[in-house]
Amino acid sequence: MKKAKINKIIKFSNVDGPGNRMSIFFQGCNYNCLYCHNPETINKCNSCGICIDSCPVGALTMVDSKVCWDKKLCVECDRCTEVCMINSSPKTIDYSVEELLEEIKKVSGFIRGITVSGGEATLSYKFITKLFKEVKKLGLTTFVDTNGSLDMSENIYSEFIQATDKFMVDMKVWDEKAHNNLTGIDNFIVKKNIEFLGDLGKLYEVRTVVVPKLLDNIETVTEVSRLISEINTRNQLDKNVIYKLIKYRHIGVRKEVLEGKLLEISSPVDKMMDELSLLARRNGVQKVIII
Repeated sequence: MKKAKINKIIKFSNVDGPGNRMSIFFQGCNYNCLYCHNPETINKCNSCGICIDSCPVGALTMVDSKVCWDKKLCVECDRCTEVCMINSSPKTIDYSVEELLEEIKKVSGFIRGITVSGGEATLSYKFITKLFKEVKKLGLTTFVDTNGSLDMSENIYSEFIQATDKFMVDMKVWDEKAHNNLTGIDNFIVKKNIEFLGDLGKLYEVRTVVVPKLLDNIETVTEVSRLISEINTRNQLDKNVIYKLIKYRHIGVRKEVLEGKLLEISSPVDKMMDELSLLARRNGVQKVIII
Protein backbone atom coordinates (compact mmCIF):
# COMPACT_ATOMS: atom_id res chain seq x y z
CA MET A 1 0.00 0.00 0.00
CA LYS A 2 1.24 3.49 -0.80
CA LYS A 3 2.43 5.84 1.89
CA ALA A 4 0.36 8.58 3.50
CA LYS A 5 1.50 12.19 3.78
CA ILE A 6 1.58 13.21 7.46
CA ASN A 7 1.71 16.86 8.50
CA LYS A 8 2.62 16.23 12.14
CA ILE A 9 2.38 13.80 15.01
CA ILE A 10 1.54 14.85 18.55
CA LYS A 11 2.73 12.04 20.78
CA PHE A 12 0.60 12.97 23.77
CA SER A 13 -2.75 14.79 23.57
CA ASN A 14 -5.68 14.94 25.98
CA VAL A 15 -8.08 16.93 23.77
CA ASP A 16 -8.51 14.45 20.92
CA GLY A 17 -10.63 11.80 22.59
CA PRO A 18 -10.58 10.01 25.96
CA GLY A 19 -7.34 9.63 27.86
CA ASN A 20 -3.83 10.31 26.72
CA ARG A 21 -3.65 9.81 22.95
CA MET A 22 -1.30 10.07 20.00
CA SER A 23 -2.77 12.42 17.38
CA ILE A 24 -1.74 11.94 13.76
CA PHE A 25 -2.52 14.79 11.35
CA PHE A 26 -2.93 13.83 7.70
CA GLN A 27 -2.15 16.33 4.95
CA GLY A 28 -4.95 17.33 2.61
CA CYS A 29 -8.50 18.59 3.12
CA ASN A 30 -11.60 18.96 0.94
CA TYR A 31 -12.83 21.95 2.98
CA ASN A 32 -11.47 25.49 2.88
CA CYS A 33 -12.86 26.88 6.13
CA LEU A 34 -12.64 30.63 6.43
CA TYR A 35 -11.40 30.45 10.03
CA CYS A 36 -9.18 27.36 9.58
CA HIS A 37 -6.52 27.38 12.31
CA ASN A 38 -4.13 25.07 10.42
CA PRO A 39 -4.54 26.09 6.75
CA GLU A 40 -1.13 24.62 5.94
CA THR A 41 -2.80 21.19 6.02
CA ILE A 42 -5.33 21.93 3.25
CA ASN A 43 -3.29 21.19 0.12
CA LYS A 44 -0.30 19.06 -0.75
CA CYS A 45 3.00 20.76 -1.63
CA ASN A 46 3.50 21.32 -5.38
CA SER A 47 7.26 21.94 -4.97
CA CYS A 48 7.09 25.44 -6.45
CA GLY A 49 10.14 26.32 -4.32
CA ILE A 50 8.93 29.71 -3.11
CA CYS A 51 9.49 28.65 0.50
CA ILE A 52 13.16 27.70 0.11
CA ASP A 53 14.61 31.21 0.37
CA SER A 54 12.42 31.94 3.41
CA CYS A 55 14.17 29.31 5.53
CA PRO A 56 16.82 30.96 7.78
CA VAL A 57 18.71 27.72 8.47
CA GLY A 58 18.76 26.02 5.08
CA ALA A 59 16.39 23.22 6.07
CA LEU A 60 14.66 23.37 2.69
CA THR A 61 16.34 22.40 -0.58
CA MET A 62 15.28 21.45 -4.09
CA VAL A 63 16.26 17.91 -5.07
CA ASP A 64 15.14 16.44 -8.40
CA SER A 65 12.48 19.14 -8.80
CA LYS A 66 11.05 18.37 -5.35
CA VAL A 67 11.25 20.50 -2.20
CA CYS A 68 12.94 18.48 0.55
CA TRP A 69 12.76 19.25 4.27
CA ASP A 70 15.56 18.45 6.71
CA LYS A 71 13.84 17.92 10.05
CA LYS A 72 17.13 17.98 11.96
CA LEU A 73 18.00 21.48 10.73
CA CYS A 74 14.50 22.91 11.11
CA VAL A 75 13.93 25.42 13.94
CA GLU A 76 10.11 25.46 13.50
CA CYS A 77 9.93 29.17 12.67
CA ASP A 78 7.08 28.43 10.23
CA ARG A 79 8.26 31.02 7.72
CA CYS A 80 7.86 28.44 4.96
CA THR A 81 4.14 28.01 5.62
CA GLU A 82 3.68 31.77 5.99
CA VAL A 83 4.98 32.44 2.46
CA CYS A 84 3.23 29.44 0.88
CA MET A 85 0.71 30.55 -1.74
CA ILE A 86 -1.42 27.37 -1.79
CA ASN A 87 -2.15 26.62 1.90
CA SER A 88 0.38 23.83 2.17
CA SER A 89 3.62 22.90 3.91
CA PRO A 90 6.93 21.40 2.82
CA LYS A 91 7.30 19.93 6.31
CA THR A 92 5.43 16.71 5.71
CA ILE A 93 6.69 13.14 5.93
CA ASP A 94 5.51 10.17 3.88
CA TYR A 95 4.84 7.22 6.19
CA SER A 96 3.96 3.65 5.44
CA VAL A 97 1.67 1.83 7.85
CA GLU A 98 4.67 -0.06 9.19
CA GLU A 99 6.65 3.14 9.77
CA LEU A 100 3.77 4.77 11.62
CA LEU A 101 3.37 1.68 13.77
CA GLU A 102 6.98 1.98 14.83
CA GLU A 103 6.31 5.53 16.02
CA ILE A 104 3.20 4.38 17.87
CA LYS A 105 5.00 1.49 19.56
CA LYS A 106 7.54 3.91 21.04
CA VAL A 107 4.81 5.46 23.22
CA SER A 108 2.19 2.69 23.30
CA GLY A 109 2.75 2.08 27.00
CA PHE A 110 1.83 5.69 27.83
CA ILE A 111 -1.27 6.24 25.69
CA ARG A 112 -4.82 4.96 25.60
CA GLY A 113 -5.27 5.19 21.86
CA ILE A 114 -4.73 6.81 18.49
CA THR A 115 -6.67 9.69 16.95
CA VAL A 116 -6.30 10.59 13.27
CA SER A 117 -7.04 14.15 12.23
CA GLY A 118 -6.00 16.61 9.54
CA GLY A 119 -6.59 18.17 7.17
CA GLU A 120 -9.27 15.59 6.60
CA ALA A 121 -8.16 12.12 7.64
CA THR A 122 -11.04 10.22 6.02
CA LEU A 123 -9.65 11.07 2.58
CA SER A 124 -7.02 8.42 3.45
CA TYR A 125 -9.55 5.91 4.77
CA LYS A 126 -7.98 2.87 3.09
CA PHE A 127 -4.59 3.61 4.65
CA ILE A 128 -6.16 4.31 8.05
CA THR A 129 -8.18 1.10 7.94
CA LYS A 130 -5.00 -0.92 7.60
CA LEU A 131 -3.28 1.17 10.29
CA PHE A 132 -6.16 0.81 12.76
CA LYS A 133 -6.28 -2.96 12.36
CA GLU A 134 -2.65 -3.10 13.46
CA VAL A 135 -3.17 -0.52 16.22
CA LYS A 136 -5.91 -2.64 17.77
CA LYS A 137 -3.44 -5.51 18.08
CA LEU A 138 -1.50 -3.23 20.46
CA GLY A 139 -4.56 -2.89 22.69
CA LEU A 140 -5.15 0.75 21.74
CA THR A 141 -8.42 2.45 20.82
CA THR A 142 -8.95 4.07 17.41
CA PHE A 143 -10.63 7.46 16.92
CA VAL A 144 -11.26 9.62 13.84
CA ASP A 145 -11.64 13.41 13.91
CA THR A 146 -13.55 14.35 10.73
CA ASN A 147 -15.48 17.10 9.00
CA GLY A 148 -18.05 14.43 8.12
CA SER A 149 -18.11 15.24 4.41
CA LEU A 150 -17.80 11.66 3.07
CA ASP A 151 -20.95 9.56 3.20
CA MET A 152 -20.04 6.86 5.71
CA SER A 153 -23.20 4.91 4.92
CA GLU A 154 -21.71 3.83 1.59
CA ASN A 155 -20.44 0.25 1.47
CA ILE A 156 -16.89 1.26 0.58
CA TYR A 157 -16.45 2.62 4.12
CA SER A 158 -17.81 -0.38 6.03
CA GLU A 159 -14.39 -1.87 6.80
CA PHE A 160 -13.08 1.55 7.81
CA ILE A 161 -15.99 2.04 10.23
CA GLN A 162 -15.51 -1.42 11.68
CA ALA A 163 -11.83 -0.67 12.38
CA THR A 164 -12.73 2.64 14.06
CA ASP A 165 -13.94 2.69 17.65
CA LYS A 166 -15.38 6.20 17.61
CA PHE A 167 -15.81 9.25 15.39
CA MET A 168 -15.66 12.92 16.35
CA VAL A 169 -17.63 14.94 13.79
CA ASP A 170 -17.51 18.68 13.14
CA MET A 171 -20.74 20.57 12.59
CA LYS A 172 -19.50 24.00 11.53
CA VAL A 173 -22.90 25.65 11.16
CA TRP A 174 -26.43 24.27 10.75
CA ASP A 175 -27.68 26.44 7.88
CA GLU A 176 -26.67 24.87 4.55
CA LYS A 177 -26.03 28.14 2.72
CA ALA A 178 -23.92 29.47 5.59
CA HIS A 179 -21.99 26.18 5.68
CA ASN A 180 -21.29 26.42 1.96
CA ASN A 181 -20.10 30.00 2.32
CA LEU A 182 -17.86 29.01 5.23
CA THR A 183 -16.32 25.80 3.87
CA GLY A 184 -17.09 25.60 0.15
CA ILE A 185 -19.27 22.49 0.64
CA ASP A 186 -22.83 21.99 1.91
CA ASN A 187 -23.54 20.04 5.12
CA PHE A 188 -26.23 17.57 4.05
CA ILE A 189 -23.82 14.62 4.32
CA VAL A 190 -22.49 15.89 7.67
CA LYS A 191 -25.97 15.77 9.20
CA LYS A 192 -26.53 12.35 7.67
CA ASN A 193 -23.24 11.06 9.09
CA ILE A 194 -24.01 12.29 12.60
CA GLU A 195 -27.24 10.28 12.61
CA PHE A 196 -25.74 7.25 10.86
CA LEU A 197 -22.71 7.00 13.14
CA GLY A 198 -24.84 7.78 16.18
CA ASP A 199 -27.22 4.94 15.38
CA LEU A 200 -24.23 2.61 15.05
CA GLY A 201 -22.96 3.65 18.48
CA LYS A 202 -19.82 5.01 16.80
CA LEU A 203 -20.32 8.71 17.57
CA TYR A 204 -18.13 9.99 20.42
CA GLU A 205 -18.74 13.72 20.08
CA VAL A 206 -19.96 16.49 17.81
CA ARG A 207 -17.87 19.66 17.64
CA THR A 208 -18.93 23.23 16.86
CA VAL A 209 -16.63 26.26 16.67
CA VAL A 210 -18.48 29.28 18.04
CA VAL A 211 -17.77 32.38 15.93
CA PRO A 212 -19.55 35.58 17.04
CA LYS A 213 -21.21 37.76 14.37
CA LEU A 214 -20.11 35.54 11.47
CA LEU A 215 -22.36 32.53 12.23
CA ASP A 216 -25.78 31.92 13.76
CA ASN A 217 -24.44 30.09 16.79
CA ILE A 218 -27.79 29.90 18.57
CA GLU A 219 -29.45 28.12 15.64
CA THR A 220 -26.54 25.70 15.27
CA VAL A 221 -26.33 24.78 18.94
CA THR A 222 -30.13 24.46 19.15
CA GLU A 223 -30.42 22.10 16.19
CA VAL A 224 -27.28 20.07 16.88
CA SER A 225 -28.15 19.54 20.55
CA ARG A 226 -31.66 18.42 19.56
CA LEU A 227 -30.15 15.97 17.08
CA ILE A 228 -27.72 14.56 19.64
CA SER A 229 -30.53 14.18 22.19
CA GLU A 230 -32.69 12.35 19.63
CA ILE A 231 -29.81 9.99 18.79
CA ASN A 232 -29.14 9.26 22.45
CA THR A 233 -32.80 8.61 23.20
CA ARG A 234 -33.45 6.54 20.08
CA ASN A 235 -30.51 4.25 20.70
CA GLN A 236 -30.67 4.18 24.50
CA LEU A 237 -27.10 5.44 24.69
CA ASP A 238 -27.51 6.77 28.22
CA LYS A 239 -26.96 10.27 26.83
CA ASN A 240 -23.24 9.63 26.31
CA VAL A 241 -22.58 11.53 23.06
CA ILE A 242 -20.60 14.66 23.89
CA TYR A 243 -21.27 18.11 22.41
CA LYS A 244 -18.05 20.11 22.38
CA LEU A 245 -18.30 23.89 21.98
CA ILE A 246 -15.01 25.39 20.86
CA LYS A 247 -14.16 29.08 21.16
CA TYR A 248 -13.06 30.69 17.90
CA ARG A 249 -9.49 31.95 18.30
CA HIS A 250 -7.21 33.89 15.98
CA ILE A 251 -4.31 31.45 16.44
CA GLY A 252 -3.19 30.00 13.10
CA VAL A 253 -5.86 31.75 11.01
CA ARG A 254 -4.60 33.11 7.69
CA LYS A 255 -3.37 36.71 7.93
CA GLU A 256 -5.28 37.84 4.86
CA VAL A 257 -8.52 36.45 6.35
CA LEU A 258 -7.90 38.12 9.71
CA GLU A 259 -7.31 41.42 7.94
CA GLY A 260 -10.35 40.91 5.72
CA LYS A 261 -13.57 39.04 6.48
CA LEU A 262 -12.67 38.30 10.11
CA LEU A 263 -11.28 41.76 10.87
CA GLU A 264 -13.95 42.61 13.43
CA ILE A 265 -14.46 39.08 14.78
CA SER A 266 -13.15 38.30 18.26
CA SER A 267 -13.26 35.23 20.46
CA PRO A 268 -16.62 34.69 22.21
CA VAL A 269 -16.79 35.77 25.83
CA ASP A 270 -17.30 33.20 28.58
CA LYS A 271 -20.88 34.38 29.16
CA MET A 272 -21.80 33.55 25.56
CA MET A 273 -20.24 30.09 25.79
CA ASP A 274 -22.02 29.39 29.08
CA GLU A 275 -25.37 30.42 27.60
CA LEU A 276 -24.86 28.14 24.59
CA SER A 277 -23.86 25.30 26.89
CA LEU A 278 -27.03 25.82 28.95
CA LEU A 279 -29.09 25.84 25.75
CA ALA A 280 -27.64 22.48 24.71
CA ARG A 281 -28.30 21.00 28.15
CA ARG A 282 -31.90 22.21 28.11
CA ASN A 283 -32.31 20.37 24.81
CA GLY A 284 -31.27 17.13 26.48
CA VAL A 285 -27.50 16.90 26.03
CA GLN A 286 -25.96 16.05 29.38
CA LYS A 287 -22.32 16.10 28.33
CA VAL A 288 -21.37 19.56 27.05
CA ILE A 289 -17.72 20.60 27.05
CA ILE A 290 -16.38 24.12 26.44
CA ILE A 291 -12.82 24.60 25.22
